[in-house]
Amino acid sequence: MSKIDLSAELEAAVVAVRDAARVCQSVQRNLVSAATLEKKDRSPVTVADFASQALVCSSLAGNSRIAAIVGEEDAGELREAGAESVREKVVEHVRSIRGGQISDDQALDWIDLGGVTPDSSIERYWTLDPIDGTKGFLRGEQYAIALGLIEHGRVVLGVLGCPNLPGPGGQAGCLLTAVRGKGAGARPLAASGREGATAIHVSPIETTSAARFCESVESGHSDQGQSARIAAALDITEEPVRVDSQAKYAIVARGEAQIYLRLPTSREYREKIWDHAAGMIIVEEAGGRVTDARGNELDFGHGRMLENNAGVIATNGRLHDAVLEAVARFVDLD
Repeated sequence: MSKIDLSAELEAAVVAVRDAARVCQSVQRNLVSAATLEKKDRSPVTVADFASQALVCSSLAGNSRIAAIVGEEDAGELREAGAESVREKVVEHVRSIRGGQISDDQALDWIDLGGVTPDSSIERYWTLDPIDGTKGFLRGEQYAIALGLIEHGRVVLGVLGCPNLPGPGGQAGCLLTAVRGKGAGARPLAASGREGATAIHVSPIETTSAARFCESVESGHSDQGQSARIAAALDITEEPVRVDSQAKYAIVARGEAQIYLRLPTSREYREKIWDHAAGMIIVEEAGGRVTDARGNELDFGHGRMLENNAGVIATNGRLHDAVLEAVARFVDLD
């Protein structure tokens, strides 16, 4: 396997995620309103999703040595008759970052760079969630642009852009980064390069009674009733932090909560790789631990899904075994 410079790939990923965050913030300012929320109009997040993927893919194409990208979106629906309005808005927002000379076809082709299906013939690939936490995005709350680099089924690099999470120094917007074996850090989202970068670490808390959960806002994403029973069994009395997206991983990595549970809602459900790759390595490199609900390592070597895993548990590490024991008491994983 040819060697690559992960520090250079990290900086390429940071540039890509910052571009995507800018376009997502622009869509929020210009297309999300009280009227769209009242009508449950999801078109703004559709525009941001596609524009974000176009920008990340185009940026990586120019700055990364790794060509393969496994993204959540493809441009097929934008090419269909009847999609003209959404397509026009997507291209308009891509041009706002890349310049007015970008054609419709170029923008759509960039989106489709994320259409790779991973298999054993691809030794390395990026995996991208252009907007993780769509409901949080529409509410103006937490969402993330999540970009991870996978090498032979193992995550080796991750970047999370969280536009609504406070960054170092309290500025709006946080960029979290990690490289395997090199630790995790945070940077102001609106800065450039490594400006304002600081190391981040998980909480040192060693007793579950002093801990705090972090879980999804949406009950459909995790069984909140089970989480409450597990919290009671662990003598946890603090109210859980409920946020959308992989911002939950950021909160655990920064020590603001100690336990993130994403318990399986059905026996058949399997998590998507782009929903966890970046967040997982950031927590691990900040000193924490991430496994599935059975205690198995997350296995990214089976295509677009975590086929061999059920649920996800992320902790500060010190509490992990106690959490696994409690989960085994309340969750049927057979």
